[in-house]
Amino acid sequence: MPSFKSFFLEKVIKLTVKRVGGKSLQKKGIKERRQKLDAASKALRMPKNCMVEPLDMDGIYAEWLSYSDSKNDKVILYLHGGGYGYCSVQTHRTLAAGIGRAAGVKVLLPEYRLAPEHPFPSAIEDAVCVYRWLLGQGYQSTNIIFAGDSAGGGLSIATSLVLKNQNERLPAALVCLSPWVDLTSSGESYQKNGGVDPYLNVDGVRKTARMYAGEAALDHPLISPVFADLTGLPPLFIQVGSHEILQSDAEMLAAQARKAGVKVTMKVWDGMWHVWQMSGDFIPESRKAINEIGDFAKMIFSR
Repeated sequence: MPSFKSFFLEKVIKLTVKRVGGKSLQKKGIKERRQKLDAASKALRMPKNCMVEPLDMDGIYAEWLSYSDSKNDKVILYLHGGGYGYCSVQTHRTLAAGIGRAAGVKVLLPEYRLAPEHPFPSAIEDAVCVYRWLLGQGYQSTNIIFAGDSAGGGLSIATSLVLKNQNERLPAALVCLSPWVDLTSSGESYQKNGGVDPYLNVDGVRKTARMYAGEAALDHPLISPVFADLTGLPPLFIQVGSHEILQSDAEMLAAQARKAGVKVTMKVWDGMWHVWQMSGDFIPESRKAINEIGDFAKMIFSR
């Protein structure tokens, strides 16, 4: 059963989205919407003693997030969510830093190009570039984990598929939080959870999907990885909430991966909403979820 704090927070989120988000936010230009999201995220508190180091990788802005005791030879490459059109290091710095603290390793958080200015496959191209940059810096593929939430989860899978198709070394594991991996919106949870999801609505998700895909088909395997051959991918760790319209995305991804022989660890969190892990230390479910991600990363890196 969800905690009282999470129950209360979900109600607040739903009311806030209804009042200041939704249709009123959609009427604003995309740049203004991005600015609103960045401004709102400033209320999130960074974990204590986290060090932030900005860097430029051939035009791609990114940040290193680490602590004095972080293992410097191991890294989580965190790809932020936001429907491929929104969010930044500002919106996701706190979540990525919390995961890095739990895992005891450095986190690299890049800003890939966003749609509609840069539709598919721009985000994948940038993610591949960042991964190759890490390899060029001397990091071993066995010491790199891809992680991401929502669109970032889908991007983690798509990037791995590109690397596999090009016969390149794959990361040690993939961590997907509420992954958006079926941009055709075919899963039953789009209808089942349409009335309870405090963040996402079906119409908005479909419009965002088309914005990213451009003229490409929504069921393209690199746009919707649930339609891809996942054979050969590294171990997959998935977290999703039972109040999400994207619950089916996660379940379909897990089923397809298992069918392809990929080792999958998946958990559906009762009463949780889209990327509740961003709540940080405020609710126990977020703390526990982040700790479980950290435990998974430690297990992978100890091999």
